[in-house]
Formats: sequence, structure tokens, C-alpha cells
Amino acid sequence: MSTIKTLLVDDEYLALNLLETFIQDVPGLEVAGKVKSAMAALEVLNSQPIDLLFLDIQMPTLSGVNMLKTLQNQPVTIFTTAYSEYAIQAFDLNVVDYLVKPFPFERFLQAVNKAKEHLKLRQPASAVSTPTSAFLTAKVDGKIVKINYDDILFVEGLKEYVRFICKNGKYVTLESLKNLDEQLPTDRFMRVHKSYIVSKEKVQSILGNMLEIQAYKIPISRGKREEVVQAVFNLSMPEGSKEATDFED
Repeated sequence: MSTIKTLLVDDEYLALNLLETFIQDVPGLEVAGKVKSAMAALEVLNSQPIDLLFLDIQMPTLSGVNMLKTLQNQPVTIFTTAYSEYAIQAFDLNVVDYLVKPFPFERFLQAVNKAKEHLKLRQPASAVSTPTSAFLTAKVDGKIVKINYDDILFVEGLKEYVRFICKNGKYVTLESLKNLDEQLPTDRFMRVHKSYIVSKEKVQSILGNMLEIQAYKIPISRGKREEVVQAVFNLSMPEGSKEATDFED
């Protein structure tokens, strides 16, 4: 998918304008419509294909929740609201993320990256075999940075941040390791520890309960060593070796 057509729905102009500003900073996103009511949103959805929907919940006449319930072909949807108590109901409606106002650009970008992964899953089988994005985007020191999968050695979780260790540098951005684990392609990356995701092809060796990637040593979680060896080296562990090599998180 070259361009993601996005519809913005909110009854506040400031919220609409902020979303539009954020979207202009993300390559591949295009604002296909910007409306102030659910009824106007339905008109747009009936007139053109929309890939991604940013939808406010509290709106007059028809709420975002009730509007979503009327749709047979629901776009990938992100709720935007000032009320966190709607979160459970939102995910019952298969909404991919839930942004509580006011939200920073970094949190917006997290939601967009999740939406992109859901959009990939919706592509028909014929499209899945075609080349897809080989990178992800992150906001680093105020700049939007493209991080190529080929360059990533491993990713380290730092509470609400993650650190990408790449061939030619390090990047820290606001993101959860859990979300990143869901976004990165599983044929290339593997979570080996509660705090680490590694590029399988970059692993050079395993020594005890540590992976070696260039000069770095990354721990393997307890009980995952056999799985890691099989995934990275396509080897099976000798019988009885697992208990002796468990790693305590």
C-alpha cells in the first residue's frame, strides 16, 4: 500500500488541525477527509475508500462508538477522546488503538505504526507476496527517522522507551517493546528476553545464556534458550541441556 488514505472525525477544530499536522509529518499518510460529525463521516465513507479512521467518541447526534457499530466494512480505526473510561468498549469494537487527549506526537506515531501492521494483514494474498515496507519510522530528538530492518542489530526496552542498536548508530524513541514486538516481522526478529528483541540474522553465537551480536552480549530469558537456538541456528538442543541453561529474567 503506497498511500494510506486517512479520515479525521472530531467536533473540535483544534483536535482536527492537530491530527492533520501530525499526519503531514508521517510519510505515506494522506488526509482524504476532515469532518466534524459522525454523519458527515458516514458520507465520506460511502463516497470513497478510507484505509485509516481517526474517530472522536463524544460527538453530538451520533457518537463515534455508535457510528462504528453501523459500519459493515470498518476501516482500521484509532479512537481519539478525552475520556479514558471508554477504552474497554473501544477494543471490543476491534479498534487498533486508543489515544487520550492531549497526546504527544510520539504516542500518535505508536498508534500509526500499529495501524500500518493491521493494514498489511488486510491486504489480499496476491499483495502479501509483493515487497512490503522494509523499515519503520520513529521520532528521535525531534526528527522523524527511518530505521531500516537490515540495519537493526537488536532493540532494548527502557520502560516507556526503546533503544535501537543499529549498524551505524543508536536511536532512542518513545515506544513500548511489546508494541514493537508486534510490529517487527517475525521471520527476521525475535524477542529473546523481557527487555530485548534481536535480529535473528545478526546473531553470531550463543555462549551459555547470552547471545553475541558484534561486541554486544544479550541475555536470553529462562526457558527460552532452546527456542532461541532453534529459531536462530535451526538446531535442536541436546536432551537434558535445557534445565542447565535456564536464564533468570
